Amino acid sequence: MFPLIISLIYDPILMKLFPPTPIVIIPVEVSWRCYMVTDVSGASALLDGIRRKMLRYLCSTAAKYKCFLSHGFIHQRGMHSRNKKAMELVAKGWNALKEVDRVIDYTEPTDPRLHPHFRTAKENFELALETDNSNTHARYWLARLHIRYKCPGACPAIGAALLVEAANMGDSDAQYELGCHLRFEVDFYILFQNGGAPVESDQKAFYYLQKAVDQLHPGALYLLGAVYLAGDCVKKDIALAICCFHKASKKGHTGAAIAYGSLLLKGAKVPEDLTKLNNSKKRFGAKLSKQNFEISEDPIDLASEQFQVAAEAGCDLGLRWLKILEYEEKLSSIG
Repeated sequence: MFPLIISLIYDPILMKLFPPTPIVIIPVEVSWRCYMVTDVSGASALLDGIRRKMLRYLCSTAAKYKCFLSHGFIHQRGMHSRNKKAMELVAKGWNALKEVDRVIDYTEPTDPRLHPHFRTAKENFELALETDNSNTHARYWLARLHIRYKCPGACPAIGAALLVEAANMGDSDAQYELGCHLRFEVDFYILFQNGGAPVESDQKAFYYLQKAVDQLHPGALYLLGAVYLAGDCVKKDIALAICCFHKASKKGHTGAAIAYGSLLLKGAKVPEDLTKLNNSKKRFGAKLSKQNFEISEDPIDLASEQFQVAAEAGCDLGLRWLKILEYEEKLSSIG
């Protein structure tokens, strides 16, 4: 019988070709890749040894070239690359929309000179969704493009559907935007339950605003504070309104800072939870600096801090309030 040279990866096929006759594999080279096959006994032990040697070789090669044997790592790496590519496309579309926002006040919304920017934004957002269908940012910005701008091919119904999808997927910006539309544009943005009955738009708006508030969205915090302050659709609660304004002000929302400062000047009391938080910060700061410092509880000082936050963010109303407080302080010192 002539010797047969085979590769290790074909040894199961060889066992099927010669099932009745025991075989032994005799190495003819130093390398593990090629072997001579003859019709003798004792094949199983040598085959097990060769498999172990092959496994050691594969592991050493993987360690040498830093490659992975598991397909899970490659799959995760592919997901990461798709997400990264989608975010790059979203950034390109966002830049195009920012350019539109920069010049749209000086021209007509339907000016043909804006069409290239609209086209760039729309194409990039759609490509981002094709690259990563789970990207909520692409859904939100594409919905915003369809709803807010008068670009070629804009469809408010498509924008509403995309906005609902992004909100249900957990995007805080989409939840806040949808809550605003449901509250102020009831006729167009009424949602339907499974049975086809219309959902009360105010209740649904409050639901999505609460979802955005859970993620500490500053705009949603401000709007929810306004709802509690006015007692619209919910029981009027000044303490909850102040808490919402306080958190939104910490996030840099100028409207919340102005509202918070105005309530303090009107005599509204700071909730006990916020007072306890300030006291804990005072004790913690005293331990760090080893010197006692007090957080002012004067309503005028607290309001001035809020107006300062708004003024630093570029709000003219905050600056006007600071000037009024400064003028009142000068009058009180003279008197």
